[in-house]
Amino acid sequence: MSRPITIVEVGPRDGLQNEKAVLDPAVRADLVRRLEAAGARRIEAVSFVHPKYVPQMAGAEEVMAALPHETGRSRIGLVLNGKGYDRALGTAVDEVNVAMSATDGFGLKNQGLSVDQQVQMLADIVAGRANANGAAGATPSLSATLSCVWGCPFDGEVSVDQVADLVGRIAALGVAEIALADTIGVGNPWAVTRMVEAARKAAPDSRLRLHFHDTRNTGLANAYAGVEAGVDVLDASVGGIGGCPFAPGATGNIATEDLVYMLERAGFSTGYDLDALIATARWIGEKIGRPAPSALSRAGGWPKG
Repeated sequence: MSRPITIVEVGPRDGLQNEKAVLDPAVRADLVRRLEAAGARRIEAVSFVHPKYVPQMAGAEEVMAALPHETGRSRIGLVLNGKGYDRALGTAVDEVNVAMSATDGFGLKNQGLSVDQQVQMLADIVAGRANANGAAGATPSLSATLSCVWGCPFDGEVSVDQVADLVGRIAALGVAEIALADTIGVGNPWAVTRMVEAARKAAPDSRLRLHFHDTRNTGLANAYAGVEAGVDVLDASVGGIGGCPFAPGATGNIATEDLVYMLERAGFSTGYDLDALIATARWIGEKIGRPAPSALSRAGGWPKG
């Protein structure tokens, strides 16, 4: 049997948040449905942030209202603080992903919080979950994503020890899944291997997830290194759209269809329909007013003779 790799689709959130086009909630919900039809089982569907700062994510509640709960599918809502978490509980999200930063510089710019303040914020959310119930009747599962793990646009280099210490603090709070994100796309495969090894040692009981940007054309190589290091959960964005509006020059997520192609050709199992993904990438390109930058949206999959 081939080794299964879970690809968390982040296009509806991390993909669209950095695009100039502001799509209506109905269109964003349609994107989620198309991605699920293409095989996505975990989707970062919305972000509960103030529309003043990220207008592309306005109407998160409307998006979720258009997506009735379905068994076997998990819709994730990103939050930056306790207020966002409370908003998420008012919807039918299945998971809440708490965004954090490995550096004070990015944390203060993105959330107005230092690293220590972010850890306290997460601790408060964890403590409050015991008495919380989501709109679907159950408390959503909780994960955390660390931004700027391989480099920060404000603080520069980020050490392995710095990240490992923070991963250990998050794991100690009982967070079951921790994502390591290369927010500005400066990582390389060897650095990925070192970071994964250190994070696993710091949090042996937590599941690791990896989030790469292809800003400097190393995204797929870094994904390969992560898989070789034993990580089974990777983020990707349909069409390779997106980036981070708070990190200068942070463009280009790994394209879901490019990642699926690489993994499936190597014998891994992803559960995605590649042709449907390519069609969705081209569709969202039309909606945002520019061709999706992924390789497969241009070239297609393996040639069918």
